[in-house]
Amino acid sequence: MSEKVIQFGEGGFLRGFADWMLQYVNEKTDFDGKVVVVQPIEKGMCDMLSAQNCEYTHICRGSEGVEVKKVNVISRCVKPYEDFEAYLALAENPDFRFVISNTTEAGICFDEGDALTDAPAKTFPAKLTQLLKKRFDLKLGGFVFLPCELIDKNGENLKKCILQYADLWDLGADFKAWIENDNIFCNTLVDRINTGYPAGEELNLGYEDNMVNTSEYFHLWVVEGYDKLFDEIPFDKCGLNVIVTNNLAMYRTRKVRILNGAHTSLVPYALLEGFDTVKSCVDDEKMREHIRKCVFDEIIPTLDLPKEELLAYANDVLTRFANPYIKHYLSSIALNSVSKFKVRVLPSILEYIKRYNKMPETLLFSFAKLIDFYRTDMTNDDADVTAFMKTASVKEILSNVSLWDEDLSYLESEIAKYVNK
Repeated sequence: MSEKVIQFGEGGFLRGFADWMLQYVNEKTDFDGKVVVVQPIEKGMCDMLSAQNCEYTHICRGSEGVEVKKVNVISRCVKPYEDFEAYLALAENPDFRFVISNTTEAGICFDEGDALTDAPAKTFPAKLTQLLKKRFDLKLGGFVFLPCELIDKNGENLKKCILQYADLWDLGADFKAWIENDNIFCNTLVDRINTGYPAGEELNLGYEDNMVNTSEYFHLWVVEGYDKLFDEIPFDKCGLNVIVTNNLAMYRTRKVRILNGAHTSLVPYALLEGFDTVKSCVDDEKMREHIRKCVFDEIIPTLDLPKEELLAYANDVLTRFANPYIKHYLSSIALNSVSKFKVRVLPSILEYIKRYNKMPETLLFSFAKLIDFYRTDMTNDDADVTAFMKTASVKEILSNVSLWDEDLSYLESEIAKYVNK
């Protein structure tokens, strides 16, 4: 197999997401591609990975069952902070086609303190620009970038940073044209809960593996910006949940409104009722019915993707919520609930009213429980928001444009009837 993918990041997410998928692609198609992992920070897990020949076990676990898979798609690790020349040498291999990354939400950034002569530069985009400059000088083709960082328009933002470094380092118009024309920066949306190394559990694998990784079964990778992706990496031939689209926004909206919206419309109510985890709510008939009404009766009718697709995704969400291997504490989801409600739930309320000229009763009940929740001492939010919400009337809360970006006082009678009920 030839090395075809450069991957920035050796953590549990990429090993349990992209590498896990590429393992399937190698097994089921003639892709025959290996991944070279670049450790993007000075201290990481590449030594542990290299110590076991870059092979590890990935375990998918959920109410669906347990699947154990050995992953050997990674060929080697490169550590720029220890061997910068070995890192730059990656530019010399014409077989490299894809660059995958997960350098956290803060990883795609620009720092004018970075210099081309740094070995290596500090930020991830600056390191990439160093690699790209060498590849350009060698007159080789560019890459397809598939960033997995959880920010909106991650591909566009990565490209913007690289072009900023091109200007900062005075790399010339020809280099910038090559970045624009010979490289493809895809915006992507990724979705999978990785639960990492199962510390304290007896796995009985029959062999030692210090890099065991675990995740839920569900996985989703939506890619915008390269419609020929399946021609090069045949994810579609392997039963993998990879979607190539020219409209990522629809899928991001689906995730925010259904998955995140279900969380946010549930959590204040559930905490007030004494529940502690998402699974404990799904296991309770009353709370499960609350989730179903929010999602199926009031959120899905406001979305524009095909109904079958929305229903399938929503059913996947409920299955994920019931995963016995994941303890998703409501208190952690409750952080900054007001701003989350504005982004995740309020748009569904407003769109439902607009489309059907009637009130979404269950979501408005959730709004009331949000207000009740902020009158307790369980909240974790900005001090000013907390203080205001704790003492303000329903009308004052709804008319606070700084919280909701508009005056919602027309909803007062519909919400007030559920407050403290």
